[in-house]
Amino acid sequence: MEKVFVAELKERDHVDCPFLVRDKIMAMAKNGKPYMTLKLMDRSGEVEGRVWDRVDEFDSQFKKDDFIRVRAKASVYMGKMQLIIQDIVVVPEDSVDLGDFLPVTQNDPQAMLAEARSLIATMVDPHFKGLMETFFNDQEFISLFAKAPAAKAMHHVYLGGLLEHSLCVARLAADVCVRYPKIDRDLLISGALLHDIGKVAELRYARSFDYSDEGKLLGHIVIGVEMVEEKVRLLPDFPRVKAILIKHLLLSHHGQYDYGSPKRPKTLEAVVLNFLDDMDSKINGVQAHIEKNQQSETGWTGYHRLYDRYFFIGDQNNAADTDAVEQPQLAEPVVVPQGKTVTKSQPRKNERQEGRQIKKHNNPLSSTLEAQLSGLNLDLFGSKEEQ
Repeated sequence: MEKVFVAELKERDHVDCPFLVRDKIMAMAKNGKPYMTLKLMDRSGEVEGRVWDRVDEFDSQFKKDDFIRVRAKASVYMGKMQLIIQDIVVVPEDSVDLGDFLPVTQNDPQAMLAEARSLIATMVDPHFKGLMETFFNDQEFISLFAKAPAAKAMHHVYLGGLLEHSLCVARLAADVCVRYPKIDRDLLISGALLHDIGKVAELRYARSFDYSDEGKLLGHIVIGVEMVEEKVRLLPDFPRVKAILIKHLLLSHHGQYDYGSPKRPKTLEAVVLNFLDDMDSKINGVQAHIEKNQQSETGWTGYHRLYDRYFFIGDQNNAADTDAVEQPQLAEPVVVPQGKTVTKSQPRKNERQEGRQIKKHNNPLSSTLEAQLSGLNLDLFGSKEEQ
């Protein structure tokens, strides 16, 4: 039977095709009978598979990261598609096209690398520019950097995702520097391109996406700082203070201790990088979730555990009518420093201040500047030494 991709599955479909086993879990039902839960994937997404019969027999035949051909029926349970599996056959790797099973960026990696190099070429600081050239002239590093995903599950979860995410953050950094000229542009762009480089070693992505032993024991932040130190040692005239500043960007880009950051941002560039990284990752994560739920008949996505909510898709049949919606009125232009002109939306009276009600550090999407800094010491540059 012809390959049916996860994104194409419809309720009551009869499936007989190969998938990659991303995860395999054995459990016991209330009646004492064993069952198996599988996470099956291809390049279009993931689907849960359930095995209720012949569980012990199938369990001995394959393991996580194997390719298996499943005969199953598609069914929607609690708003999620799943496969009720009747039969499983192990498939040799040389008989499948790996490109069918791992999601890949829709952007050309070589074009993204060229754009990153063009940003590096605009740098004026010889030390930061030299550091970036050292990384981008390292072919072993570049081959991994262009292939790795940006995460295992949260955002940019596809081959080439790390390069795509890093470049997106660097683009945002360049835009912000135009509007805030006191930011050290070369430092921020360097941090944007390098902040997640440790993921080339933290993650495994030859078949499915998972953490390596090094990733579990050290994490991408520590690995990335070590990689920067290795390159700095190749540049004998690299100023120590600049090495510290670039390392601080890597160490603090998660923003808060609760989010796995060894340090909180204590330079202007570190504060900016934290929010740009956070914004790009969340936009990608929400967009991916919405795209997976485009066939929803309710106009809403399924529940997203990480963001703890549903997302509104809207009535796809009436999407063309959105242009007729009345646009909000804008207030008079406001003049800001450096002669720039922006417009500010007129606030509605009695507008609910929803953001003030969000629990501190609880919800990933509440990480606005106001929410993260509410109730905290606003001395971003650390007037007291951290213990």
